[in-house]
Amino acid sequence: MSVSSLVRTELKEGVWRITLDHPKANAFNDEMVATLQSALKQAARDDRVRCVLLTGAGKFFSTGRDLKGVPLEGDESFREHLLKTFNPIILQIRGLQKPVIAAINGAAAGAGLGIALACDLRIASTAARFVVGFQGIGLSLDSAVSLLLPALIGLGRAAEFTFSNTPITAQQAFEWGLVNRLAPPEELNDQAAAWAAELARGPVHAMGLAKRAFNRAVLPNLEQVLDYEAHLQDIAGRGAEFKEGVNAFLEKRPPQYA
Repeated sequence: MSVSSLVRTELKEGVWRITLDHPKANAFNDEMVATLQSALKQAARDDRVRCVLLTGAGKFFSTGRDLKGVPLEGDESFREHLLKTFNPIILQIRGLQKPVIAAINGAAAGAGLGIALACDLRIASTAARFVVGFQGIGLSLDSAVSLLLPALIGLGRAAEFTFSNTPITAQQAFEWGLVNRLAPPEELNDQAAAWAAELARGPVHAMGLAKRAFNRAVLPNLEQVLDYEAHLQDIAGRGAEFKEGVNAFLEKRPPQYA
């Protein structure tokens, strides 16, 4: 079963496997956002789905929003875009009363990082890396990264890797608690599938209640954080730093902010 060519789905042994497949970096355009939202909605409604496994095709998990589709001039509101796109995805993942595992096969950056962090559990390839990414193009944080990253690795580390935009290696991610498990690249799919199938055989209703408890205890302000991030991103998206950052990215040169 497949939702679209950009987001492939398959149901097997109670596991709803969602594969992001938009070469080469699995970056999100509007169609891909809509189809992922649809796949998550289907997972919530279908009683046959007992666990969700989210991964990426190729060498990337996801690098977030496709910058080729971002206008540098005009009236686009980053806030309105986030309220329709990534904010609902984060809330869908956290609100889904079934376990969600991210199998992180490669780079996760920007909103792609936020989506990975929103999942309940993470298993990563030893070749994976995690890049906050936003400030590399002159933006603030969104997709709940401002909440979830410090919650997992601490505020000091989160600030360092946000400001520097340097990658967090898979080994660092494991040692700091950003991911639960590591696997060799060639074993990631099998290990992730086995873990998801094990969860699917468990007391999924009770897991869903536990997830609700975690949300209330640790993430009670998630919706407010997402809303505030969208407000700040709107400010950043109208600034000169963003225009320079995106132009530098597209032209494959270092940005000149000073």
